[in-house]
Amino acid sequence: MTLLTVEKLTKKYGSKTVVDHISFDFGHHKCIALIGPNGAGKTTTLRSLAGLLKPTEGTIQIEAQGKNQDIRKYIGYLPQYPAFHTWMTGREFLVYSGKLAKLTKGEATKRATKLLKEVGISEEAQDERISRYSGGMKQRLGIAQAIIHKPKLLILDEPVASLDPIGRREILVLMEKLKQEMTILFSTHILNDAEEVSDELLLLNHGKLIESGSLIDLRKKYQTTVIELQVEDEIQLYQEKVVAIDGVSNAKVERDTLLITATDMKKAREGILTLATKEKWQITTFSINKASLEDMFMRVVNE
Repeated sequence: MTLLTVEKLTKKYGSKTVVDHISFDFGHHKCIALIGPNGAGKTTTLRSLAGLLKPTEGTIQIEAQGKNQDIRKYIGYLPQYPAFHTWMTGREFLVYSGKLAKLTKGEATKRATKLLKEVGISEEAQDERISRYSGGMKQRLGIAQAIIHKPKLLILDEPVASLDPIGRREILVLMEKLKQEMTILFSTHILNDAEEVSDELLLLNHGKLIESGSLIDLRKKYQTTVIELQVEDEIQLYQEKVVAIDGVSNAKVERDTLLITATDMKKAREGILTLATKEKWQITTFSINKASLEDMFMRVVNE
């Protein structure tokens, strides 16, 4: 069943079109990554979905709600740079957020106690001032306030961009857990994160949705395969020879390794090994690796 349907969403500022007639939909209990370079229109898209910006054109609909009705009660939102009343404790801030979401004080207190535990804020830290929280703790508290009212859709704008590796890992693990309870839509330009936790991708560039679909389907559609080749001689001596082989589209040198992009893995592998045997190359490494999401994204963007 479809949770969110977006049709021809457009946002203009004067003559500048920041988001350009994008359409997509997705279902329940999914983790969807909105990826793209800086300036692609990711934040504007998320703010429009969250009801913080009025679209210039287009419609946004959640389940059976009418098009462009107020859907904010179904949505939790955490901006890239969340602001907190740092003189409050984590518990006080969360209860305050619950009351703003129209929960009673008793409901907000009960929900806050449950969420603080779920997002991994220790009992001792729950009653500390937020000013003493680390970046990772603030992100976890921010996610807790975004879901205090049990939304169907959680929207996160660059949730791990400013965190250290430990904080980043904690948030990604938390997102995997929350996906069991709600759908998550998050933006990122860190493609490894999208690859790790997302089920579906929305690829945005210059305000246009250039591709969308499940990670599995997009891999099948776009992904090529990379061969890593190392030899005892200077690797640069082999670059032109490899590029001329049938099934090879590109070969680039990185340090002492030749990274070979194959459009037809069988032909490329056989051609390289046949030539290597004929010319008696002193191969030290020959490995086949699946190209990363970054490789796929660069290909889509540059097409």
